[in-house]
Amino acid sequence: MAGKGAAPGTAVLLVTANVGSLFDDPENLQKNWLREFYQVVHTHKPHFMALHCQEFGGKNYEASMSHVDKFVKELLSSDAMKEYNRARVYLDENFKSQEHFTALGSFYFLHESLKNIYQFDFKAKKYKKVTGKEIYSDTLESTPMLEKEKFPQDYFPECKWSRKGFVRTRWCVADCAFDLVNIHLFHDASNLVAWETSPSVYSGIRHKALGYVLDRIIDQRFENVSYFVFGDFNFRLDSKSVVETLCTKATMQTVRAADTNEVVKLIFRESDNDRKVMLQLEKKLFDYFNQEVFRDNNGTALLEFDKELSVFKDRLYELDISFPPSYPYSEDAGQGRRYMNTRCPAWCDRVLMSPSARELILKIMQLEIHNFMLPL
Repeated sequence: MAGKGAAPGTAVLLVTANVGSLFDDPENLQKNWLREFYQVVHTHKPHFMALHCQEFGGKNYEASMSHVDKFVKELLSSDAMKEYNRARVYLDENFKSQEHFTALGSFYFLHESLKNIYQFDFKAKKYKKVTGKEIYSDTLESTPMLEKEKFPQDYFPECKWSRKGFVRTRWCVADCAFDLVNIHLFHDASNLVAWETSPSVYSGIRHKALGYVLDRIIDQRFENVSYFVFGDFNFRLDSKSVVETLCTKATMQTVRAADTNEVVKLIFRESDNDRKVMLQLEKKLFDYFNQEVFRDNNGTALLEFDKELSVFKDRLYELDISFPPSYPYSEDAGQGRRYMNTRCPAWCDRVLMSPSARELILKIMQLEIHNFMLPL
């Protein structure tokens, strides 16, 4: 896809990162993250690079606006990015609109060695040559170079203001057209609810939303092309199966609220060994006594519980997962790769592709996709 005569390096690099915490602690987390990102760029030297960010601007977007501007300027002007003489940046900054705000940020960088790169205008229904560096922000609905939607409120009614949705762009590189879709799907609101059924109710909500996106991509409004969907899918391990496996020899204690009799905590203890606590489960607590099980051999033993993508087995593919669960890493820069005890670690951040995109990868060996989450 990079074309003949291109400079050595990776042809296309697709990166996804939920960056919400970077704007809560810009002096530490943001600097560390950017250093890691620049190292990735230096290592792979991609010709075309796409960076899809979710929760861009953090939890309090209005208070983080100055940090957002600084982050974007740093990316576009850094010495590490000086060979990328064309760029497109799309930032959903319309945080006052509950109806439209998704907090998605999409960055596209084109190396100086690439010639004749085109981007699709969805309104004019034609490609336009990409030149220079441009930033689009605030209300992206009026930008013809992309399609953006926020999922309807009734998809996840228990969340008063969800910021989940997708942004789609289309590109043509060396006569090869493809869509790139930045996506953020719904989270698990409660570990206790997720544990009740297999698959969980939240898994069903994510399937509905992702199915909507895929149908939208291949509808009849535009010519169908290969597509890559990458972002924070919030895919979780099958909680019930994971807990049953991790706590096979444990007994369960149920703790209920005194006033409502509602289950508020589950405690799993070893049957012997002085009744040692193995796992404590609450709405926002998943405290397993041995985190190494999620990191050993990149967590391969747990992949059998990673089932959410199987619903789309004929529509979406991905390369083999060769990294540990990407969520929920500690937001404390001093804790390295330790997970927070809030959720069961899972591969939330993914790079998925259509059947034709997969064939494209198999046929054109220069194309290299990296499934990973940049560590904080």
